[in-house]
Amino acid sequence: MEIDRSATTHQRIDVWLWTTRMFKTRNLATQACRGGHVQLDGQRVKASQKVSIGQEVRVRKAGAEHIRRITGFVPTRPQASIAVQCYEDLTPAPDPALRGFVPRRDKGTGRPTKKDRREMERFLGDMAKPPRRS
Repeated sequence: MEIDRSATTHQRIDVWLWTTRMFKTRNLATQACRGGHVQLDGQRVKASQKVSIGQEVRVRKAGAEHIRRITGFVPTRPQASIAVQCYEDLTPAPDPALRGFVPRRDKGTGRPTKKDRREMERFLGDMAKPPRRS
């Protein structure tokens, strides 16, 4: 499959998001555009918006923001190794300080006892308590 890198080529944003494997289906890409999770050069876009090479696409997905610059187009959804060649990933590395502390237990010690669980809850506060079901 050949990647089209000519400057005169345009493609719908929902099709580009689907062909570059940002979303599993084109319908999910369209819903993300409708929900305001997709920005093109800092502006919210509709699914039918035409994109061209060199534009920056920001996608909020699963609590993370992906930033990509368009470098090419493919007519259909290719394999992942080809899809990666259609964009330049500008997403900054996540800040390790923002990742929370995860309590670890030594291997082979089994499940926490009631005393261990209470100590973890006391140490972690509200974070360790499971959410209430209503």
